[in-house]
Amino acid sequence: MTGFPEKKHWPMLIGGEWVDALDGSTSDVITPIDRNVVIATVPQGKEADADRAVEAARAAFPGWAGLHFKERQKLILQAADALEARIEDLAQLTAVDTGNALRTQARPEAQTLVDLFRYMGGVAGEVKGVTLPAGEQQLQYTRREPLGVVAGILPWNSPLMIAAFKTPAALAAGNTIILKCAEDAPLTILEMGRIIADILPAGVLNIVTGKGSVIGERLAVHPGVDKVSFTGSTGVGRHIAEVAGKRLAHSSMELGGKSPCIVFPDSDTDAVADQVVLSTRFARQGQSCTSGSRLFLHEDIYDSFLAKVVERIGAMKVGDPRDEASDIGAVNSAKQWNTIQNYIEIGESMEGVEIAYDGRESLEVGEPGFYHAPIVFSRARNDWQTSKEEIFGPVLSVIPWKDEDEVVEMANDNEYGLAAFVFAKDVDAALRTAHRIESGWVQVNQGGGQVAGQSYGGFKQSGFGREASLEGLLEGFTQIKQVNVKLG
Repeated sequence: MTGFPEKKHWPMLIGGEWVDALDGSTSDVITPIDRNVVIATVPQGKEADADRAVEAARAAFPGWAGLHFKERQKLILQAADALEARIEDLAQLTAVDTGNALRTQARPEAQTLVDLFRYMGGVAGEVKGVTLPAGEQQLQYTRREPLGVVAGILPWNSPLMIAAFKTPAALAAGNTIILKCAEDAPLTILEMGRIIADILPAGVLNIVTGKGSVIGERLAVHPGVDKVSFTGSTGVGRHIAEVAGKRLAHSSMELGGKSPCIVFPDSDTDAVADQVVLSTRFARQGQSCTSGSRLFLHEDIYDSFLAKVVERIGAMKVGDPRDEASDIGAVNSAKQWNTIQNYIEIGESMEGVEIAYDGRESLEVGEPGFYHAPIVFSRARNDWQTSKEEIFGPVLSVIPWKDEDEVVEMANDNEYGLAAFVFAKDVDAALRTAHRIESGWVQVNQGGGQVAGQSYGGFKQSGFGREASLEGLLEGFTQIKQVNVKLG
């Protein structure tokens, strides 16, 4: 492979200007492809930097909110066009910044960013109220008004895609926004800002970098932030929701998952196996909150279907994410690599475990990059630690079942409720099961990802609030004002 981009410094975007931290501090950004390579430096923003970002966003809010929706729509669609023209650049940077493979993941993420800017721009005129038929002497109507300043706190696994869930919806509704980049993957978000900053009025979009415990925390508690939209781990999400809730700020939380994938005995086919492997998100190193990491196979097809899945996983190449031949890229960080390895060791120690596939035996890449090959634990139990906890890595637990009530109970026996996948030719069985599963997003007979316009969000400890849809825009980024007028 070719070398890495020349190291450069990437400042923050505040109030339409590219600035450094007020105290001048910076931090290094390394690439997951090679832990010894510093590909950039970014400002190490502190509380004072969060304050000036909020000040800029607040100053820009009245003018942005006061525009006719057509004006906001025009600018958001211009941003979509500008991003689309740079999809390949964004994808290439994603591979280096996050470790996500170019062909299977980085390009689709960049495309999702464009799709959601275009979708949210298109529905900007739907931010409207209703009238109540209250008689000739009354005009009673509602207005959907923007919340104000939104802080979007982003994760490292798919920054562009998650920014797409938050940014265009917030802007279309008339809010201004501050994006806080993940410490381990800030560059794609800063590049997104470079592409569209001149299209939007100064202060409408702001992007800050720094530690979550410092600048992120300040945004969560800042009285000038009207909403905190967080995507990340459930543990951190609980804390963010608590501190934002203390001041009764709006918030939405898209958190962890341990998604069940249920295959009925009538679905022992190659096509279903393809979709099941897609649902594992192994093409994103399993670093996805929607990963179908618990595979429930009916006993009648257990061995034959598992063989199909293993064959497909075994054909996936783990390699440099910039390589077009790579199906699976690099894990994001040393910390995450070690977390995955610890869970693998726990799984290997479980009594009765069978290892159906261990990609480490044929792994061709490794140090100095953070590469993890998939592993499949067969005949697992639903109460194992590896079956209950979110690993965020390419680890699959395969669990047998016989009875529909039993598998639904096992699927729901988990603190998470973000995503689920059901495969059955019997449509009654498929829909019956989909309706019984306690998850906010259920795929039937398909294993793909989120699509613009679909309402996306979780149940239980997977969080609250919805994104990527008109409903998510209205519920997540507006508030209703009732106006009653006596006529005559």
